[in-house]
Amino acid sequence: MSDSESTPDKTKPAAKSKKAPLISPAAGVGVGVAIGSAAIVAALLYANRSKKADKKA
Repeated sequence: MSDSESTPDKTKPAAKSKKAPLISPAAGVGVGVAIGSAAIVAALLYANRSKKADKKA
């Protein structure tokens, strides 16, 4: 047996993972809080707008 047979072929490129990079849990929580806050603000603005329309009528 020769040395070339016992060692792996080094000319092949390393296999790369095709997975997308994951968001860290802390970043995921921050994104969730931001989306939730935006939803609350939008709901409050919508509710306030409908009250102003009632007064004009």
